[in-house]
Amino acid sequence: MHYEELPLTAEHDVAIVGAGPIGLEVAVCLKQAGVDYIQFDAHQIGYTMTWWPRNTSFFSTTERLAIAGVPIQNNHQQRITGEEYLAYLRSVVELFDLHIQSYEPVSDLIPDHEGFTLITRPHSGERRYRARRVVLAIGDMHYPHRLNIPGEDLPHVSHYFRDPHDYFRRRLLIVGGKNSAVEAALRCWRAGAQVTLAYRRSQLDAQRVKHWLLPDFLAQVEAGTIRFLARTTPVAIDSGGVVLAHTDEDGQPTTDHFYHPTDFVLLATGFRGDQRLLEQAGVVLQGPNRVPLYNPATMETNVPGLYLAGTVAAGIQQRYTLFIENSHEHAGKITQALTGRWPSRLGDVATRNYQLSFEQIAAN
Repeated sequence: MHYEELPLTAEHDVAIVGAGPIGLEVAVCLKQAGVDYIQFDAHQIGYTMTWWPRNTSFFSTTERLAIAGVPIQNNHQQRITGEEYLAYLRSVVELFDLHIQSYEPVSDLIPDHEGFTLITRPHSGERRYRARRVVLAIGDMHYPHRLNIPGEDLPHVSHYFRDPHDYFRRRLLIVGGKNSAVEAALRCWRAGAQVTLAYRRSQLDAQRVKHWLLPDFLAQVEAGTIRFLARTTPVAIDSGGVVLAHTDEDGQPTTDHFYHPTDFVLLATGFRGDQRLLEQAGVVLQGPNRVPLYNPATMETNVPGLYLAGTVAAGIQQRYTLFIENSHEHAGKITQALTGRWPSRLGDVATRNYQLSFEQIAAN
């Protein structure tokens, strides 16, 4: 069936696609401004955080994660876990009575001279919506960055670190060299796993691993409790282990291979965003990282009426430049562009709102 043959389910002034933290903050701002909007998410709110292993803490502090002026309070005044943040987001949704079309993925976004047609695919079948303006707050972590090597889809291989308990008293090879890989190595070793970390560079980059993780990891390597295979990368995986290649100075595999026996493989190689809606709508994607073209003052793309909020605006992030904590202003810019007024509350309560440079955020 062609989308024009679908009956029109509803028509709104604004459609928000995505219900992560920044998408929810946009929704609060628009609702408080009296804007007629609808919000969709392919899954549940804050979905990508459900991929995190249990009791994983944010690198950002609580005041940098709060949205819509609702503070995050806890009994330890420290960084919170993903589970605690999801509970906080649920409270924000209930506090402002936000109505979210969860489990209703937007499959098509078609612009025209009067606005946009959105086709969604919930379990009950296709639906068609109209909106004059659209805000894409879809994030940049839709699927793993695959290595495309033989054996990557074997049952003992995963791109998702679920629980250190899974690897208790088993051999685990972790592939990667950034925060997630190093943190997983430390947690799994402390949970009783025999851990090896393979990284394609000669050493870990202190600018890309948090300052409290790196010394701990290096101490374990020096003590021999965690094995570090520098300048190695996997080229094939089988049921008993991994074929690792030594790498050149650029981190690329050479023909010098060896076999590393292991019970499990965790590929901590990052995630990529799904840019199909951007492409379909006609957003210009620039450079090797496919950064969307938008006006930084309003967050409006080259497609009139189509706005970006949150990490989707950064394209494919190799070195992360956008996070929750420096995307709150996107909600403000979009609200001002749509209503002419800056929202009264963004981020945390006013007494705990402060600006940080990117360098300060990265070092936090």
